[in-house]
Amino acid sequence: MQDKPSELKNYNELKFSREQGFFDKSVGVRWFIAIFFMLCLFCFLHFRDVRVETLELDSQAPNYFVAQVDFDFFDEEATVILRQASVSNIGKIYEISQREIRKRRNEFEETIVKDQGWRDLVGENSFEDMYQAMDDLESEMIGVRFTDPRTLKKMGDVDLDTKNYLVYTPADLSESVLLPKQIWVSVVTKGFAGKTYSDAMQAYIASYFEKSKWLLAEDIPSQRKLRGLIQDLVPEKYTHVNAGNRIIDKGDKVTGRHLAMLQSMKKALRESRNLWHPITLLGSLIITFLFSGICYAFLSVNHQQVVQSNRKLFLLVTIVLLTLALSKLTEFLLLSSMSNLIEVVRYPVFVPFAAIMLCSLLNANIAIFAGGFLVVVLTMTLAFDDQEFMVINLAAAVVAVLNTRTLRQRKEIFVVCGKAWVCAALIAISFSFYSDSIINMSLLSDVLSAAFFMLLTAVMVVGLLPLFESSFRIMTDVTLMEYMDPNNDLLRRLSIEAPGTYQHSVVVGNLAEAAALAIDANGLFCRVSTLYHDIGKMVTPQYFTENQQAGMNIHQLLTPLESAQVIIAHVSEGVTMARKAGLPEQFIDVIKEHHGTTLVYYFYKKQLEKVGGDKTQVDEKDFRYAGPRPRSKESAIIMISDTLEAASRSLEVVDEDTIEELATRLIKEKADDGQFDECLITFEELAIVKKTLIKTLCAFAHSRVKYPARDNNVMKT
Repeated sequence: MQDKPSELKNYNELKFSREQGFFDKSVGVRWFIAIFFMLCLFCFLHFRDVRVETLELDSQAPNYFVAQVDFDFFDEEATVILRQASVSNIGKIYEISQREIRKRRNEFEETIVKDQGWRDLVGENSFEDMYQAMDDLESEMIGVRFTDPRTLKKMGDVDLDTKNYLVYTPADLSESVLLPKQIWVSVVTKGFAGKTYSDAMQAYIASYFEKSKWLLAEDIPSQRKLRGLIQDLVPEKYTHVNAGNRIIDKGDKVTGRHLAMLQSMKKALRESRNLWHPITLLGSLIITFLFSGICYAFLSVNHQQVVQSNRKLFLLVTIVLLTLALSKLTEFLLLSSMSNLIEVVRYPVFVPFAAIMLCSLLNANIAIFAGGFLVVVLTMTLAFDDQEFMVINLAAAVVAVLNTRTLRQRKEIFVVCGKAWVCAALIAISFSFYSDSIINMSLLSDVLSAAFFMLLTAVMVVGLLPLFESSFRIMTDVTLMEYMDPNNDLLRRLSIEAPGTYQHSVVVGNLAEAAALAIDANGLFCRVSTLYHDIGKMVTPQYFTENQQAGMNIHQLLTPLESAQVIIAHVSEGVTMARKAGLPEQFIDVIKEHHGTTLVYYFYKKQLEKVGGDKTQVDEKDFRYAGPRPRSKESAIIMISDTLEAASRSLEVVDEDTIEELATRLIKEKADDGQFDECLITFEELAIVKKTLIKTLCAFAHSRVKYPARDNNVMKT
């Protein structure tokens, strides 16, 4: 029997059509894919993040933390102390109560209204002049501020406007005070500057307000502004911490200062890697070439068809890079979270996504290798606990691959992911017990986070799998199950327009499936593709025996050559219909190959009889199918099943002996004709196929006990 690698190759090659365009064969495209993969892998390996355990503010430290490198951190507490010290000698700023100013003005206005004696004192100035002068003085009194000389100097140092500031500090703000005469001189001078009021009127107004007591209040906004400007001049204080110094002790309350130290240490660790140093770049480059070389060697030795097909290579690279990108995005979100999610989601499960996708779209061997490759790369680069992360991802990926091999329906993906989650959960529990810990919140969060990632994996696979199947023209078992739907347009038409052919296809499909499973070939593919192998007969269904009415044979009106051409044409017409309907290329290969280059012997014999048996007058090529010959085990099995099922209908006695004799003769004729020379099927497998077909056909042709006719008289009695 054929060795297992050849069987696996035959099975997996059915997922991809043999047709190769420019993209698939171009060496330039292949180099572009390789360089793109290596560039992305280099970036992923080189620009890795540094994990420093984060703590929550005001929580208790679970253990002590030691500085891993020398670093300087922004010491907010020291900065606050220095800034407070810088404004410790700043005095207060006072203003005259606006309520007091308004009250005194109202009193003054009542006075000059009731007592007109002021007119003799101010000369020619009118009441309107007096009122306008009061407006000017009121504005000046509202804007004037009082403080001590030291504060006034500080204001000048920070470029604050001090033209409305006067040196004066009240002893007690709770009582009204008389302002010194020099203050009023300054207020009146500034208030009436540039005005044409008489000196007598200015003196009259000033003398009235000088005699009044005023309630002063602190100007809080001005004080806050001054303090803020002075504090801004104080530079931020950075405190140096040496490597080995303890940052926080176990059980200590976590403060903002501790958090700042941890963040600064993380930044220093990242900078210490010196990513742009030539030695660091060279190290990452060597690892990239090493990993890429291992991948190339594995594929070259075990899966040469992947290396030679840009479509398969690009599919593999796309899934691997997509997994790396998803893992990097998850790491970024966890590390940047202010809720310390990195301590909750300790072991995210990424690799089963790639394993399921690759197992479904390529094969299990590549999926296992890619899973191991991803586990190594992710463990090296991501900021998670190495040992547990690696084991959980690797085990879950292996379980996913083992269960994906038999995937037939998309909903089964959730079952596969569920089994992978059970494996991940058991490993998390075992690690917890291994470290002598009982069930706790950390273990619960590990199990729940694994469940979340496996659910996310199932949703992503269900969503992306049809997209990848369509984009890369891949035929999976799930795709085959969808094409087996009898409501498919072609199958519905075939059952209506050529019902005999449809029934023939169903029977041949069952025969081919049984034979294929007997030699570990793809039975599902045989069954489904056989449903479509004779769709070309819909063009002229009446020319084929299974669709003809009893006593009616249209070939009696045609020459043997014309009949042969009509029969042969159903292959090319089937290919045309299949391409128009968008059937997979693998189905089209079966349509082309299920007759190979065999001879339409019945009409060839008739043509020979017509010319008196002279073979020189008959071109055998006119009576042969165009081929190609079967290039897979499945095509060979379908060819044998199709021929045997059709020929068995001509047997007068259908039993095991007659079918065996017929099968032996037909298989020998096709083998002698070279129809199996281009496929991987062996003589041993042909013997198994023959035995299986004989057994299945006998089961189809089994006889039943004759039922006696009913005696109506007995029924009446």
